[in-house]
Amino acid sequence: MREVLAAGGAPETLAEPVADLLGERAADVLREDPWQLLAVPGVQPEQADGFARALLGPEAGPGDERRAQALTVWLLERAALRGHTALEPPALSEALARQAVPDPEAALREAIAGGAVLVFQDALDAPGPAAAPEGEEAEQPVRVLLGLDRYALAEESLADGLGRIAGGFAPDGTPGSGPDAAAWEAAAAAAPSPSAAELIRAAAGHGLVAHTGGETARAEPLALVAAARALGLRAWAAVHSPAGSRRAAALLGASAAPDVTEKPEGPEGPDGAAGGAEADGAVVTVAGLLAGGEGPGRDPEGALELDLLVVLDAPQLDVETAAMLTESLPDGARLVLSGDPGVLWSAGPGKVFADLLSSGFCPRVTSRTPDPGPVGELVSAIGVGELPSVEAPGKEVVIVPVRDAGEAVHRTVQLVADSVPRAIGVPPEQTQVITPGHDGAAGTRALNAALKERLNPGPGRFGGFDPGDRVVYTPAPGRALTGTVVSADAEGLRLEGDGGRMTVPRERVAAGAVRHGWALTAHQAAGTTWPAAVVVLPGDAARALTRAWVYTAFGRAERHLSVVHGVEQALPRAVAEVPVTERTTRLRTLLRALTPPPAQG
Repeated sequence: MREVLAAGGAPETLAEPVADLLGERAADVLREDPWQLLAVPGVQPEQADGFARALLGPEAGPGDERRAQALTVWLLERAALRGHTALEPPALSEALARQAVPDPEAALREAIAGGAVLVFQDALDAPGPAAAPEGEEAEQPVRVLLGLDRYALAEESLADGLGRIAGGFAPDGTPGSGPDAAAWEAAAAAAPSPSAAELIRAAAGHGLVAHTGGETARAEPLALVAAARALGLRAWAAVHSPAGSRRAAALLGASAAPDVTEKPEGPEGPDGAAGGAEADGAVVTVAGLLAGGEGPGRDPEGALELDLLVVLDAPQLDVETAAMLTESLPDGARLVLSGDPGVLWSAGPGKVFADLLSSGFCPRVTSRTPDPGPVGELVSAIGVGELPSVEAPGKEVVIVPVRDAGEAVHRTVQLVADSVPRAIGVPPEQTQVITPGHDGAAGTRALNAALKERLNPGPGRFGGFDPGDRVVYTPAPGRALTGTVVSADAEGLRLEGDGGRMTVPRERVAAGAVRHGWALTAHQAAGTTWPAAVVVLPGDAARALTRAWVYTAFGRAERHLSVVHGVEQALPRAVAEVPVTERTTRLRTLLRALTPPPAQG
């Protein structure tokens, strides 16, 4: 392998990832098809082209079938990073043309014939009565999509799983057991709010329920969990982070999460046993539940031993995680997906919660509990496309105009280190900075460098970090754990924070899995709130703004929100006109093709 890489001018560090991806014959595979190097994350087409020319010489042309097929797969994988589970053929053809493939349509046909890409013809909504001439049968319109089997199988498995949960449910759970209708009605009557009562009644009569609402409405699905447990059901709430677990446990009156020591490897997964509520409590993390480190455990057939699962912050579910969850639920179990439909979708592919809502496949309970205060009023207005000026007598919302990125960084540091602690009483360690991206003059890298210099200066003697540094650790794509550096030793960097106490191995630190965390992106911050948030909108962020981004970022503040504003009219325009960045998925169509179960109860 090293000889092949050297001959192609590729770095030796690629040997291990190539071998992991291509198997024992990896060296032979690369000799025969050098463009397979594109399967390694981070390798770009121009690098693979140079590698191929070094190995094949003049034979390595832009129209090579091997190149076209590898590029097709690479483009679909890149699309998955942007949330798409499939692409329409014209979009994929245009992308191939931009990579100098001479005949993109022929390349797609070859990729399909070779099995590298799957083609789907999903039926759309049936045509109306006037769609066909009299006496002729109306044709069912279809949408043609191309995708990779990995995401296709996950989306189809998820649709089947949701159909099984919704259609195979009896109101009293498993035959001969479970509370009766009167017991459920009594639980609903004792609910803490009308919306919680409505959710309890919906869950009593249906296997699959969607619940929507803002931050304050999180108490409603947790009230359902408490009610179900009081009725003798094995009910659990699943969240996406240890911080979310503590918030949920507090609402349930449970104790805080214990310290957890992360393990580099082991049956618990890449980031060890995740933090959560006590082992016999009602709150788990999604990762911990699936890995077996938290929650009820599994029966001999591999199904989770529970009667009701409530997933909070459901918009963060990507299609593969959601498919694993539904596959793990036993027959007769109830599933409630709860979240705020206005926030950003998952970091991984799919828009599971949005597709479920738009399909109309299951009952939906919409909370009538508003988020309180000026921040809640502002965020609620953003959710419907408005950006009003709100009354903030206690400086709950402050707008800080800036002229350029340099001033944005300066004012942000000033806010976190001085203004917010002095005027609001929130210390720097409880204030989170949020900005659209990592790069740029006011991205997370620049902001974190400036914040470290002010709040915790030091030489970065532990791989760029010092004790007291705020950091964010990404144990897996789409998961972000925030914490503080405690120390470091031969084993790695020791952190304390969301996941309790954990040690990140040195190689993971070197690979960039740990970053400074005074400033995060909105995707990293989703699902967590802080007493104060400073949202930074430099001028070069205008194109990245959508209503969902602004809604998510502003909604991370509990007591105080400062907006460092340098995008002028781009902010109200994004809120009014750009709801989301669209994703191409199949779940909504797959669910609509299923027959919804009859209403129960």
